[in-house]
Amino acid sequence: MRKIMLATAAMLTICSAAFAQSTVIVTDPAPTGSVVLPGEVRTYVMEQNTPSVVYDGEITVGATLPDTIEVHTVPNVDGYAYTVVNERRVIVEPKTHRVIQVLE
Repeated sequence: MRKIMLATAAMLTICSAAFAQSTVIVTDPAPTGSVVLPGEVRTYVMEQNTPSVVYDGEITVGATLPDTIEVHTVPNVDGYAYTVVNERRVIVEPKTHRVIQVLE
């Protein structure tokens, strides 16, 4: 009886380990591919009084804004810049002007 119980426990352990390896856990609930900004970036951008520029294109995550749109760096935080386009605050990569997130 003891051998059967040990064999059953071993099989359950193997099966649960295989199941755990095939499980996918999604931690980013945003289906748009947007990133979670550091809190200080969002706070800084929302507090700035930056004039809005008019742009005819669509502002979406992953799109690249033209070089003619001026972007402003976020002090003390690398990798983030922002601008205000069509009255919407937009977080971009400073070098490429690629839209990282649109703040609402």
